[in-house]
Amino acid sequence: MEHVDVAIVGGGPAGSSAAEAAADHGADAVLLEKGVPRADREGAGPDSTDAAGLLDYWFDIMDIPRSEFPEDVVLSELDGAKFYGPSTEMTLTETGISASADGFGITFHRARFDDWLRERATEAGADYRVGVSVTGVETDLGSSPRHTVRLANGEDIAAEYVILADGPQRTVTGGTLDQVLPAGQTMADIMPSNKANHIAYQEHRRMPEELFTPEFIEFWWGIMPGHTAYPWIFPNDAPVARIGLTMPIGLDIDAYDRSEWDLLRESDESIPQGRQYIERLLEQEFQAYDLEDFPLVEDRGKSKGTETYPISSTRPIESPVGAGIAVAGGAMGTTSAFHEGGDHVAVRTGKIAGRLAANDRLERYNDAWHDAIGDEILRNVTFADMVRDWRPGDWDRAFTTANDLMDARGIKADAALRGGLNGIKMVLGYKWGKFSYRNGKYVQLREDDYAV
Repeated sequence: MEHVDVAIVGGGPAGSSAAEAAADHGADAVLLEKGVPRADREGAGPDSTDAAGLLDYWFDIMDIPRSEFPEDVVLSELDGAKFYGPSTEMTLTETGISASADGFGITFHRARFDDWLRERATEAGADYRVGVSVTGVETDLGSSPRHTVRLANGEDIAAEYVILADGPQRTVTGGTLDQVLPAGQTMADIMPSNKANHIAYQEHRRMPEELFTPEFIEFWWGIMPGHTAYPWIFPNDAPVARIGLTMPIGLDIDAYDRSEWDLLRESDESIPQGRQYIERLLEQEFQAYDLEDFPLVEDRGKSKGTETYPISSTRPIESPVGAGIAVAGGAMGTTSAFHEGGDHVAVRTGKIAGRLAANDRLERYNDAWHDAIGDEILRNVTFADMVRDWRPGDWDRAFTTANDLMDARGIKADAALRGGLNGIKMVLGYKWGKFSYRNGKYVQLREDDYAV
């Protein structure tokens, strides 16, 4: 049987970054990626999907200087973001968070980004294997190495450390962690991928040139039902944009008043499919145009210009580091449906896991990732909880209030007084939410909860 120091499951941003860091610190590291095709990638690669982009301070979270980011990966340089409520609008031109990078952020080509991270891993000396399916990981704490990574081709691998980076579906992570949970508990009960996740759907469409705004990403809130459910338009290379939406899995349309939500119809018998929502958004926002004016660009995305993919829960888990296992990126629940992205936290958690595994210090992983991305996770969890039960009118009130409170630094506590009762409620609600989750209370599975 082949023996390695570190085996990494999954070749996306978390896995590639873990492989690079482990190899760079002297470990014999192998990355195992099943590989899927994309219309805009030659050959198979990770099951990646174009996300919103990267904000200015996310480069610092990734610990990758903006100057190192390849320009052929960048699609648009952003000046800001526009947020629309049912009858309100808010524009941000600053994230309000200190950053070393200039500008508001970028949108980027996800397949090229993944390929670049793969190149970094292989240049560091990692063995990056595509077309290798992992069927499971068997852990025996009394043996050395502790883990046997089972492969579909029968050529299993023994490893002292395993880094799980198989994304929010957690096809390998679930069964691996089940072995180190107390009797009677399973990951399917704690973080079921078919309940904890959101679904995202997007289409690559060519926009009329006069409508294409490369400097702004755009979001619509309060026009479709569901916890953190919203459509968007993200600029790619002119005049192509990604037009899509995020929504929770398993919504029941009968729980909502159809007349209250702009993208629902009285005749709807179930929650609309992603394509229906996009068509309704285009019809509502660009009434002088026909759908034919926004044709699909079929050589983009995963398949014929379209992409469907899960986004994990915003409540992360800690890892059973005592068993020599680290979970990184979407598999650990760091991806946020609230801001439709998670590449930055995936890269950073992967880097931390790879470096610590290579140096036989994986027991520090949970503390290290809390220190590195805890503020980001805290913001995401708090905002998501704040808006959980909001209806269309709540979004309008929020954007009206935020416009009164906002400056280049973001919303500050002292600004609440300028916004009257709504301003006080918004700021205090956010601050109370953050206080409630202080000291890592946003985690839904602690290191101490494992039977290790």
